Amino acid sequence: MNNYIPPFIITNHMLEYVSSIMKKIGKLDNYKDLNKMPILRRNNRIHSIHSSLAIENNSLSFNQVKDIIDGKLVKGERKEIEEVKNAYKAYEMMNKVNPYSIEDLKMIHGIMTFLTVEESGEFRKGEEGVFDGNKCIHICPKPEMIKSLMTNLFAWMELNKDTIHPLILSSVFHYEFVFIHPFSDGNGRMARLWQNIILSQWEDIFAYVPIESQIKKYQEEYYQAISNCNSKGNFDEFIKFMLKMIDETLGELVIGTSKEANHLSPYVQKLLNVMENEPAMNTKELMTKLGLKSRASFKNNYLNPALKNGLIKMTNPDKPTSKNQAYYKDC
Repeated sequence: MNNYIPPFIITNHMLEYVSSIMKKIGKLDNYKDLNKMPILRRNNRIHSIHSSLAIENNSLSFNQVKDIIDGKLVKGERKEIEEVKNAYKAYEMMNKVNPYSIEDLKMIHGIMTFLTVEESGEFRKGEEGVFDGNKCIHICPKPEMIKSLMTNLFAWMELNKDTIHPLILSSVFHYEFVFIHPFSDGNGRMARLWQNIILSQWEDIFAYVPIESQIKKYQEEYYQAISNCNSKGNFDEFIKFMLKMIDETLGELVIGTSKEANHLSPYVQKLLNVMENEPAMNTKELMTKLGLKSRASFKNNYLNPALKNGLIKMTNPDKPTSKNQAYYKDC
């Protein structure tokens, strides 16, 4: 078992997807500068959380998930609301964990399933199966096998992280993790999050690429790919499926960010430029930097559009007309 090699073959079809994905990443130069698009960044994070939870039958809507994350009161099942809070905390930890550490994986699972799963942050001790609705598509390995299977998987990733493309390696992990099903609950959520963590260490934009939303659209095919791979004894179909999901998600982002960039007025862009690397500034200071004399022009063309789109924030949001009000660029 120490020389474990996952059963898959890198095919031309996979490499074509990798090439397409790389080209799309190259087109996302605007998206890479995430501090220019905090609303898009935040919405994508919420879409990831909502979709990943919805795949696991959480019934809360996107707007309800958004309200919970924003700290608002939402009517709903206590467990479902807790799942949203937990998922947000787990996703916020993405850049603080080692994707090749089993202990970090357990730690994030503990956050993801806090107060909702009895064996939170610990490998399961009972028998489990993977279900698509009421249909069992996979009988999971026995609990006494989990430690060695997970050790072998993480050892394989550590050994091959510099030789196998992250897009393929992360997809192999995703399938293997679902197959092993190491936790009593939360395995699907963890598999999807951890693939993003692996990818975001390679390209940081993946911290805000909502691959989960695309999987939700193709949920039936997602489970079918898992089932087919279980039957065939190799991962090829699932790897191609995940590469397709990533490729399509990035394709939608290329279109979306192009529109976003086009909507960023030259006035707002100029305001953002003068605020770059600066602490909070009041209206007078900003107008001086911009060379403006008309307060009305400043508010209508520069300040208000930037505030509306979440590009800058107030130091005292509870008192927007305060004489001590200042503004800073949202990072």
